[in-house]
Amino acid sequence: MAHLLVVESWIGSMSRLLPQALEEGGHDFTFLTRDLHHYLRSAPEGTRHPLLTARNVVTAPTNDTGSLLPQVERLHGALHFDGVVTSCDYYLPTAARIAALLGLPGPSVEAVENACRKDATRRVLAAAGVPGPRFAVCADGAEAAVAARSIGYPLVVKPVDLCAGMFVRRVDDAEQLAGACRALVAFPLNARGQRRAPHILLEEFLRGPEVSVETVTCRGATHVVGVTDKSIGGAPAFVETGHMFPADLDPDGLAAATGTAVRAGAALGLDDVVAHTEIKLTADGPRVVEVNPRPAGNRITELVRHVTGVDLAAACVDVALGREPDLRRRDTGLRSAAIGFLVPDTPGTLASVEGVEGVRNADGVLEIQVAESGRTVRAADSNNAYLGHVMAGDATGLGARQRVETLLAGVRPLLVRS
Repeated sequence: MAHLLVVESWIGSMSRLLPQALEEGGHDFTFLTRDLHHYLRSAPEGTRHPLLTARNVVTAPTNDTGSLLPQVERLHGALHFDGVVTSCDYYLPTAARIAALLGLPGPSVEAVENACRKDATRRVLAAAGVPGPRFAVCADGAEAAVAARSIGYPLVVKPVDLCAGMFVRRVDDAEQLAGACRALVAFPLNARGQRRAPHILLEEFLRGPEVSVETVTCRGATHVVGVTDKSIGGAPAFVETGHMFPADLDPDGLAAATGTAVRAGAALGLDDVVAHTEIKLTADGPRVVEVNPRPAGNRITELVRHVTGVDLAAACVDVALGREPDLRRRDTGLRSAAIGFLVPDTPGTLASVEGVEGVRNADGVLEIQVAESGRTVRAADSNNAYLGHVMAGDATGLGARQRVETLLAGVRPLLVRS
């Protein structure tokens, strides 16, 4: 049995999967957070949040590493930690700093910081010759306007330090670019109250399907667990509307995507880490979109487990402890698994979601979840605005995506216009 320090968490599926992996591994954990109510609010009424199964829940200034590190050092002296983990991108560098301070396993601070900053990732990968889009890092809208003329429209505008597709926009002209830059300036703090870097990342718009490569790197060796495909909607935003594992790729496409992801992780120097690397399969070959040094979100980890039996949350715990993770594939009875999200395209108040019971009892359904009535709804402009999802599997081949799309067509949110 080991004792891990969990530094904050997302409030989505990983806030359940990580504690579950710790419990199934026979481990204890101490949960470190600056705002416990952030998690209490996300738990369904009458239930106990999985993070509260911790041996200890400690309030600490997780946004202030200068104050946090001495406090963690004192905690370590009293409680003794064997590893440090987080599922939340905004605290990955903090977890790496804590592991380094305490002499515990984990990726290097520099590697994690470079992977978590999209502008730094671009610079490191470009220097290493790993293919990506043409790009420019700009201090403000005026610099962006100049850089845009050099790269050429259409462009993708990105913040360098946000997640879930927030404020990522396609722009087709100078007017749209100016509007996207103004929106970024008006959002100075992220969802956890951390001050954002003001830089603006411009990228060449890449055409082609997008996939993600799920990998585990341990003691210098990278293991490819598989490749997930994704569907995108919500233009000019980039909202993930669904995923299927494994991706329907031919052997050449699979090799190109996985090879590029492995090169990207190596260029960044990522080790002892579970990673989720997004790749665009363009006519000119694969191009790296971003590298995330943590297990995939949006329930991709569950798709992987349903098909292969590999538990990426458990692998995350193992590498944090310096242990070789169990990545053996098992016969789960499924050949593919997919998820489709309910993505609102109009604002209003959610009155109800029709068709749920019919879908819940349909063949192949693995999970269905919908938002509660009364929720305020806005048109989706990121992956944070879903009204629910349907997950299903296919035992015969790569038919899970079609199965999910058919099922999702029978689920209809009813909105009352505001």
